Amino acid sequence: MADKNTLNEIRRNIEGYVGQKVTLKANKGRKRTMIREGVLENTYPNIFIVKINGDYNSVRRVSYSYSDILTESVEVTISKDNQQIKVS
Repeated sequence: MADKNTLNEIRRNIEGYVGQKVTLKANKGRKRTMIREGVLENTYPNIFIVKINGDYNSVRRVSYSYSDILTESVEVTISKDNQQIKVS
């Protein structure tokens, strides 16, 4: 079982990057992965929201839990000042 302190550390790491450009690499199962770029829009006690600009001027918001990062089903990479920071 995941340690609660570990999830709190992940949440604190992500909270500092609200408004930054992020790259999501999500495992969709059966060797399928989704790679999207967006902006970290908001964080909540159990989830974080990423705003993705889609095709045809559509905006999509996706949410993931901090345990998704812990179990490595989602990889979040922050783009800040031409540097790539991987959140884990």
